[in-house]
Amino acid sequence: MGMSGTYGPFDEREGIATIHAALDRGVNLLDTGDYYNAGKNELLIGHALRDRRDEALVSVKFGALRSPDGAWLGIDTRPVAVKNSLGHTLSRLGLDHVDVYRPGRLDPNVPIEDTVGAIAEMVQAGWVRAIGLSEVGPETIRRAHAVHPIADVQLEWSLVSRSLEAKILPVVRELGIGITAYGALSRGLLTGSAPTAKGDLRAHLPRFSAENLERNRELVERLRALAAEKRCTPAQLAIAWSLSRGEDVVPVIGARTPAQLEEALGAVDVALSPEEADRLAEAITPAEVAGTRYDERQMKSLDSET
Repeated sequence: MGMSGTYGPFDEREGIATIHAALDRGVNLLDTGDYYNAGKNELLIGHALRDRRDEALVSVKFGALRSPDGAWLGIDTRPVAVKNSLGHTLSRLGLDHVDVYRPGRLDPNVPIEDTVGAIAEMVQAGWVRAIGLSEVGPETIRRAHAVHPIADVQLEWSLVSRSLEAKILPVVRELGIGITAYGALSRGLLTGSAPTAKGDLRAHLPRFSAENLERNRELVERLRALAAEKRCTPAQLAIAWSLSRGEDVVPVIGARTPAQLEEALGAVDVALSPEEADRLAEAITPAEVAGTRYDERQMKSLDSET
């Protein structure tokens, strides 16, 4: 997502170089959405994978509706929209199938059974390998899984975003569904990053408002001190905590440059014992972070938060 303007201007050549560097290091999951800059992110990935398709699993979200200025217009996951969106996605990516296909959000006007049923038809046709979900709650997961096996659910999960742990996590583990955990760094909040460039999405997120950002700096300093004890960077420690959540959890890392990628991959070498992971979770808690992860309107629209 970050390679297509979400955090301000970006050099696509650097994005392709970062993807190639990730593939070279054995990273094999690329996560995108057809609504990331109106399909430009898919075009970027298609370019990067032109001669390397067999090295990557491509996971695509669909359904979000956006105007030319990027404004959010809602969600459309009707069966006919599922198939239409997939057709355009395959064209932009230059692929004959995607590995995981998922609605980006729950459509309140369409039963999840209808949406998953339409994707299941695409699985039968060979255009999709597995079905995923994103930001949905326990009941929706059960209903979807009853129609077709769900491979994984994409949810925000980090030291400062843990709402899924109470009710969603037990359900996915009961059903044998994996998790792709995005936001391991809470969009850079945990590393002290702040929006500066024009077009940076974070300027509109509560955690990054001037007042909240100042309050959240205390958490950043606390994480920095704990990282120093482990002789790693704050980013590596936060990602290592995500990795410690279980073998069924795959953190989605939003590196935009080869340098950011290299730092993130250093988290693999940061070994956290269960006691250390618990200590970290007690030192950096969601209750202390100032601001919600999305604005009030978006929070109310998240099935995972209701």
